[in-house]
Amino acid sequence: MNQQLRITEIFYSLQGESTFVGLPTVFIRLTGCPLRCGYCDTEYAFTGGEKSSIEQILEKVASYKPRYICVTGGEPLAQKNCIPLLKELCDKGYTVSIETSGAIDISPIDERVVKIMDLKTPGSLEVDRNRYENLDFIKKQDQIKFVITNREDYDWSKEKIVELKLNEKCEILFSPVYQTLKPAELADWILQDNLPVRMQVQLHKVIWGEEPGR
Repeated sequence: MNQQLRITEIFYSLQGESTFVGLPTVFIRLTGCPLRCGYCDTEYAFTGGEKSSIEQILEKVASYKPRYICVTGGEPLAQKNCIPLLKELCDKGYTVSIETSGAIDISPIDERVVKIMDLKTPGSLEVDRNRYENLDFIKKQDQIKFVITNREDYDWSKEKIVELKLNEKCEILFSPVYQTLKPAELADWILQDNLPVRMQVQLHKVIWGEEPGR
């Protein structure tokens, strides 16, 4: 294992999103992203970072004695060595998830990894980057996330759930953009339409605000 990746940060925190919300988790944030979503909250991960070998990453992760690992970005799959990293993490016995934009092929990801994949809404400004072929590789253990900026995004997402029968594939997450769409407003829409989705807010931001590394 001499593969290297460019790492923005490795940190220990509570998972703020997904069905793993609230669980103590080690986050491995890889550097770089080919997308430029309008609501992005990790622009600091677009460039820079430090090169680390997979062995160095595993050693750092192990120092926290974690049960859960989340590989994120940026867009983690933009680095080809993300794939062997995911396998090595699974081989170590961790419960591993990846947060991905859905714009890059997810088929090489180890089957043990829980994929948390976005479908980009019009409000993201990157809706044309959705790679719908990825839906063929989504399993029951995985999650599809819609980040909602406004009512237009909500209606678009609702239509996609029906059109693509997404709720038959896996759990669906709706998340309001922080300080753009009021959580109560999104919650009311979901309840009015009785949507088969799980609403989430970013727990880490509720606790710590927009502090990096949280």
